[in-house]
Amino acid sequence: MKAVSISGSVRQNVGKKDAKAVRKQGLVPGVLYGGEQQIPFLVKEMDMNALIYTPEVKYAELNLEGKTYPATIQELQFHPVTGKLLHVDLLEAVPTRPVTIAIPVKIVGTAPGVLRGGKLAKKARKLKVRGALENIPECVTVDISNMDILDTIRAGQIQIDNVEVVDVPSTIIVAVLSSRNVTETATEEETAAATE
Repeated sequence: MKAVSISGSVRQNVGKKDAKAVRKQGLVPGVLYGGEQQIPFLVKEMDMNALIYTPEVKYAELNLEGKTYPATIQELQFHPVTGKLLHVDLLEAVPTRPVTIAIPVKIVGTAPGVLRGGKLAKKARKLKVRGALENIPECVTVDISNMDILDTIRAGQIQIDNVEVVDVPSTIIVAVLSSRNVTETATEEETAAATE
């Protein structure tokens, strides 16, 4: 998984009035927790954009006063009208403690069922996994090369080395649905066979 380097500063004054003032300067208040102590911090809103607005899943390497903390996004707060980022909570990735994160699902291959007229339905865009940060991949690759009409791939079938899939095993990731044309063709073939 890729990292985004973000430089910040430890926040000295904590309160709504102070938070409003720092936001006017293009800064976003946040809290880093999960380590030895909670650390309130300030980062540039522009720096956070590279971590938030991306199709890839990334983690932050937050630099505060010369020390770097690997961390994942735990919660983001946005203004309900403007959509402006108001606050960020980061969870420090401690080497001895696994993290839980949702990673994108990438479909590869061509399903024979689709070539026969079926419809590919991607039911889950992300899959929730748990493991050490260095073992979590950027995405989970799902091969549909053996899928026929009415076949499904579920979360319980996904295997990732050194990483646990924590989504409900019965959750459908991708399916090949039967289209109306395929059903009609099959019915016609059955009728013709019966007539013969």
